[in-house]
Amino acid sequence: MIITRTPFRISFFGGGTDYPVWYRENGGSVLSTTIDKYCYITCRRLPSFFEFKHWIVYSRQEYVSSIDEIQHPAVRETFRFMNIAEGLSVHHDGDLPARSGLGSSSSFTVGLLNTLYAWEGKMVSKEQLAREAIHIEHAMIREDVGSQDQVAAAFGGFNKITFTQDGLFSVDTIIINRTRLELLQNHLMLFFTGFSRTASEIAREQIKATPQKKNELLIMSEMVDESISLLHSTTADIADFGKLMHESWKLKRSLTDKISTRHIDEIYETAYSAGAYGGKLLGAGGGGFMLICARPEDQPAIREKLSSLLMVPFRFENYGSQVIVYQPEPEGRY
Repeated sequence: MIITRTPFRISFFGGGTDYPVWYRENGGSVLSTTIDKYCYITCRRLPSFFEFKHWIVYSRQEYVSSIDEIQHPAVRETFRFMNIAEGLSVHHDGDLPARSGLGSSSSFTVGLLNTLYAWEGKMVSKEQLAREAIHIEHAMIREDVGSQDQVAAAFGGFNKITFTQDGLFSVDTIIINRTRLELLQNHLMLFFTGFSRTASEIAREQIKATPQKKNELLIMSEMVDESISLLHSTTADIADFGKLMHESWKLKRSLTDKISTRHIDEIYETAYSAGAYGGKLLGAGGGGFMLICARPEDQPAIREKLSSLLMVPFRFENYGSQVIVYQPEPEGRY
């Protein structure tokens, strides 16, 4: 039995510059962190006496005799990429809902890759996991998604991720004073808006609009280094980080009319009028989780105003995708 644990992520700044259509011409960068909410994948050998070859369990169950029959795109293409020949049972569990803006689909792909490599007795680098997950999602599944989620899930931690015009990426860990990092943590609130969406559908509209939104995306990219400077500063108020989030959200929601909705705008304005410095909808847009930055003393009022929404406590995490159970089954057991 193999079990992997792969974190979800929160993206602060630079989202949108991680799409190949943008960074292959302009380069791109994002600031993100992973959190202590995870995707778990369990893999076991499926005994040959079953009538099917693979058993895939997620929000539904699939019993299939070949890879081509698998309906789950990430499972099917990752199995194909890894040339899986033997029968496997793969079960997925997640701490939070899918399609909610926390990079869960990429966490799944990264986690499944890590699981299947462990099944083969291999431990590959975080860079390889991220690079291959990007390849699977972009070239094999052909989804209209960015490239930051795969990197964040594989590496874990608080990072600046830079994308170059030749399609490569680099990861720079942001070293923040522990007291200041705790201060930032205590200023953040995570709310579930109550509905999910498919990121690739929203992203497709943003990709179409990219040529007309160059100025906005350049400013959003510049905010990455500005936000890092604020975190490293010994004098800047954390409020300035939240206010920058507010400016970034205004730019992001202007990219297409698919990113926000009247309901999302109402949620944001409610939090803002109750004292929040700023915030953003996480992921491509349309729904999912909203991140709010506010002083701890203002948070009870914000929670009361948004009492109809589920608030999810979280902590930053630093480990990325990990194999947490490794008990390989001997050949010829069945």
